[in-house]
Amino acid sequence: MSHTAIQHVNGQAAPALEHVEAWVFDLDNTLYPAHCDLFRQVDVRIGEYIAGRFKIPFEQARWLQKSYFRGYGTTMKGLMTEYGIDPIEFLDFVHLIDHSPVEADPRLDAALAALPGRKYVFTNASLAHSEKVLERLGVTHRFDGIFDIIAAEFDPKPSDAFYDRFLARHGVVPSGAALFEDMARNLAPAHARGMTTVLIETDNAFSMEGHDGPHVHHRTRDLAGWLEAVIAARKSS
Repeated sequence: MSHTAIQHVNGQAAPALEHVEAWVFDLDNTLYPAHCDLFRQVDVRIGEYIAGRFKIPFEQARWLQKSYFRGYGTTMKGLMTEYGIDPIEFLDFVHLIDHSPVEADPRLDAALAALPGRKYVFTNASLAHSEKVLERLGVTHRFDGIFDIIAAEFDPKPSDAFYDRFLARHGVVPSGAALFEDMARNLAPAHARGMTTVLIETDNAFSMEGHDGPHVHHRTRDLAGWLEAVIAARKSS
């Protein structure tokens, strides 16, 4: 790649990534800014679900919630494994939130429009939640598919099954794909499969655990800006 093919955003060089034909985006805290903090609402709803389901105090429900999250990757997976809960009922309950903190992002819309190739949402959340977020952002029409936790048969990221099922369902060749994620650990299986990885940095220490590992190829705090720099680098390469 020539020197002129490099643009910068957040102090980091953004490559042209000419080999990438499939652009894969996590949803929450990736396609929209982390300060929207939708997960705080979801987090409370999960605690409320557990408290109501098992008729226990909210504080005890929160302890179970975090324990299952650490042990199974998602609280839902733990509840399914330990108690056989209905995952659809769970997802519908916990995603019944106020999505209004997510605002339209014309800059992201324009960057996605200018980016050649297929685009996918790749999320541990539900299809319904994803559709509401994309609608708020104004980018629904830019995506070729949404791969959610139901499509993954409830095996959450970073389980290998999530990645393999996505790749198989959409016919994505790992070497020609880039994954954007706000959780560094979720980039490791993508890297292992030959995908290009981009970390969307936040101030959340849990999300950033392992951010300095070799499985993180690129990083930015400005998704739209980074995509703009990639597009500009492609044009000048």
